[in-house]
Amino acid sequence: MRTKIDQILEYILSLLLALMVLNVLWQVASRYLLNDPSAFTDELSRYLLIWVGLLGAAYASGKGMHVAIELLERALSEKQKRIQKLCIQLVIVVFAFLVLIIGGSRLVHISFELGQTSSAMQIPLGYVYLALPLSGFLIAYYSLSDFVNLLKNN
Repeated sequence: MRTKIDQILEYILSLLLALMVLNVLWQVASRYLLNDPSAFTDELSRYLLIWVGLLGAAYASGKGMHVAIELLERALSEKQKRIQKLCIQLVIVVFAFLVLIIGGSRLVHISFELGQTSSAMQIPLGYVYLALPLSGFLIAYYSLSDFVNLLKNN
């Protein structure tokens, strides 16, 4: 299942990045070639960057490519390294759950409840903020999966 989620994330991230590139190219072309800058492209590129950043963080977390300070790990024994990795995965799950899932879900709910819309595109901002709980679920899934794998490889 993890490889399927990775494949879906790779496809979505590639699509979002391609859309962002085309969007910025259109912004530049409309500004300099047509002398009539497009009104929505700046806002759309910001929202696409939010989605790419958060889903990219989830993807990087799943691939183990997140930033790590390995200075302490070098000084630990194998058993201590395993305990450290288990603790790190638990901290990641707690952070993803509290900040991204709960906090992000509350933000999405409040945004929809208040009827907040973006200024140029007039889309509900709850859709933009939906990237927070979605990436939180993915990060928590990946971390729990790594935690279980660490326990199995005892």
